[in-house]
Amino acid sequence: MSKHVIDGSMLEGGGQILRNSIALAALLQKQVTIDNIRGSRKPPGLRAQHAAGLTLVADISSATLTGCTIGSCAIDFNPGSINVSNAYTADPRTAGSTTLLLQIALPCLLFSSTLSTSNLVLRGGTNAANAPQIDYTEHVFFPFLRKQFQLDPKLDVRKRGYYPKGGGEIHFSMPTLQKPLPAVALTERGAVKSVSGKAYVAGLPHNLAEQMRTAAIAELVSFGIDASCIDIAAVREKKEDAVGGGSGLVIWAETEEGCILGGSALGSKNKDSSEVGREAAAEVVRNLAHGGCVDEYLQDQIILFLALAEGISIVKTGPVTLHTRTAIWVAEQLTQAKFDVVEDGLTATISCTGIGFH
Repeated sequence: MSKHVIDGSMLEGGGQILRNSIALAALLQKQVTIDNIRGSRKPPGLRAQHAAGLTLVADISSATLTGCTIGSCAIDFNPGSINVSNAYTADPRTAGSTTLLLQIALPCLLFSSTLSTSNLVLRGGTNAANAPQIDYTEHVFFPFLRKQFQLDPKLDVRKRGYYPKGGGEIHFSMPTLQKPLPAVALTERGAVKSVSGKAYVAGLPHNLAEQMRTAAIAELVSFGIDASCIDIAAVREKKEDAVGGGSGLVIWAETEEGCILGGSALGSKNKDSSEVGREAAAEVVRNLAHGGCVDEYLQDQIILFLALAEGISIVKTGPVTLHTRTAIWVAEQLTQAKFDVVEDGLTATISCTGIGFH
């Protein structure tokens, strides 16, 4: 088995390089060394969340893993066979994002030599900064997987976890595939037909959630969305359903062609709740304004799947982000997939000739 060396400081230079490289290495059974891990971050190197994700994938893929310690800037990963017959657990014992743990593990669980269902228990933060909120994963990312790839991911949020305590718990399951992922053709977005969302608070007064919702609706209406098409819930989490205190808003817009684009914002002590609402709504508005079929966050999350799919995928997006360019770079380092990006003003078309992995 030849060894691939990945420079973790390239382009975006963060944890995404680590997650995508290890997921692809596990699937394709390629030995990798990743150095300069999170080379663009201060401090660089592995944090507890990254180490937990690496250990999880090493368990799933029967891998030999060295260098997986907090602060380490280099690891070696030598995978064996993937086993989805067991239930796996990952817990960084911090408020590290459960959705980022899911990002590194989910691709590894797509395929198995026998039909089976994968099961994960992930602990940590469910609504964390610098990561997709669990509601985004559930209402934007998972619908994409279902519609475009006929996957059937299931998610059960047992407990919400907020910074700095973490303590959240999610249960994930998904049947494996016995065939390649199909190519994606997503070039027509269509008009917005509905906007949904959730304004939430935990350990805080309910009226703060109401303020976020009211401000978000006003921002969406000012963009031209009919108020009758908007349904944002204002929720105060029950004490037994959350660890710690927090607040935020996740919004997702669905179009007539079945595209779903999201936006979100987190509350903080120094941020007015109305500002949180406007921020989340403005993010959705920005992603609708460019005319693409996916938002800026889904854009980079789908790259790995396009690389694995069979045939030529074409996706119309907004401006290509640095995270997306980084995901493409990693995919082309570790697979034979070929990407082409054509940019035209605020929109772009990403084409990929996938490897048809199965």
